[in-house]
Amino acid sequence: MSKNYTTLVEIRSALQKGEVSVEALVAGYLNRIKAYAHLNAFNEVFDADAIEQAKAVDTRIKAGTAGKLAGMVIAIKDNICFKGHKVSASSKILEGFTSIYSSTIVERLLAEDAVIIGRCNCDEFAMGGANENSYYGPVKNYADETRVSGGSSGGSAVAVQAGLCHAAIGTDTGGSVRQPAAFCGVIGLKPTYGRISRHGIIAYASSFDQAGPITQSVSDAALLLDVLAGPDNYDSTAIQTPYQPQGEVKPASGKKKIAYLKEALENEGTDAEVKAMLTTNIEKLRAEGHTVEPVGFEYLEYLVPTYYILATAEASSNLARFDGVHYGYRSANATDLVSTYKLSRSEGFGKEVKRRIMLGTFVLSAGYYDAYYAKAQKVRRLIQQKTNEILEQYDFMMMPTAPEPAFKIGLEEKDPVVSYLHDIFTVQASLAGVPAISLPAGNNIKGLPLGLQLLAKQYGEKELLEFSDYFLKLT
Repeated sequence: MSKNYTTLVEIRSALQKGEVSVEALVAGYLNRIKAYAHLNAFNEVFDADAIEQAKAVDTRIKAGTAGKLAGMVIAIKDNICFKGHKVSASSKILEGFTSIYSSTIVERLLAEDAVIIGRCNCDEFAMGGANENSYYGPVKNYADETRVSGGSSGGSAVAVQAGLCHAAIGTDTGGSVRQPAAFCGVIGLKPTYGRISRHGIIAYASSFDQAGPITQSVSDAALLLDVLAGPDNYDSTAIQTPYQPQGEVKPASGKKKIAYLKEALENEGTDAEVKAMLTTNIEKLRAEGHTVEPVGFEYLEYLVPTYYILATAEASSNLARFDGVHYGYRSANATDLVSTYKLSRSEGFGKEVKRRIMLGTFVLSAGYYDAYYAKAQKVRRLIQQKTNEILEQYDFMMMPTAPEPAFKIGLEEKDPVVSYLHDIFTVQASLAGVPAISLPAGNNIKGLPLGLQLLAKQYGEKELLEFSDYFLKLT
């Protein structure tokens, strides 16, 4: 496989002409994965399994019975269950654990003849914005191997960026699809909360977690959403109204009203080249006749604290199941039940995960629940209301995906609160439950990718994808 196909449409055309087979595509990706193993994007590659799947898809293509995703070679984040395959959430505590069932995501991908090539490295239990918290080590950015990939879906983003697969699935709790997509110069979509079933995804924060595609084209993101979205009897939080497939992404029509976050241009923490990128795109859209106006967001300084109080509280509850008793890692030094719990969890979890569990347990504890958790829930409602209010007046909100480009590996601040502030522009969509997308917006002077983020109103994925496609085609 010498050609880099950016859309499934190109692949399907090559398959129909007999220029390539799915088996040859998979073999090409496997060769690239070996050549770029040092990027550390994959925790496991399903070599034999992927070739077997590819042969079966080739047979169905010849018979004319292939599904919508025939020809798409895809990677999944290592917190998505695939029956008969290992899943670890990049944590020692699940080292060697094999999933006994498949997530709804995997079932829907396979039903449409996608080939799953492997599971991608991520921050442990999806907790982090740099992919430096993985038990298996950091993922390196293909654009500059001394820099982070972004997190927590860094392996998924680099796999697409480096051409190790055609597309990937990540999960986004506070920006974990969008931020690595921005750092890697690819497209990352976080749908409306509940749009894609969470069944079979190892939970971090249940009221935030949402799976989303990482792709090279908007058309592929839309196609994957068509396949993955929809009600699921196994997930009571999934949106119960059937999803209307978008099909081919049609060009956005008419002039739009777009609000840009004025604080993004005023904030001292935003990189100068990121500000320049935002300004350039504001002017570009105005030149096309769209209305682009600044809006203030009075709760900006509360976004990150609110998110981390709520997300860690949910993590504290969700991660209680990893106890050294039921499955996964058990300390060899344990002598009784209490030491089994204490030693297995302290040895099995990494530093950042332990930090978040302790923080979450603290904010839920007697005497602090009302002061922190209950108050954060009230602030979340205010954030949601204000976001919805803006999106009632405007078609989209626009802001950078991250306040700076990918930073150096190992240079994360010693104070974790400082590193949490990298999420300042992504957590708003997560707290409000609205769809958001990160689009590649060129590179900075050092050749590092920059990302532009668009938010749309709840259930507005169709309009968001159409406008994103239009925006990327503007010169």
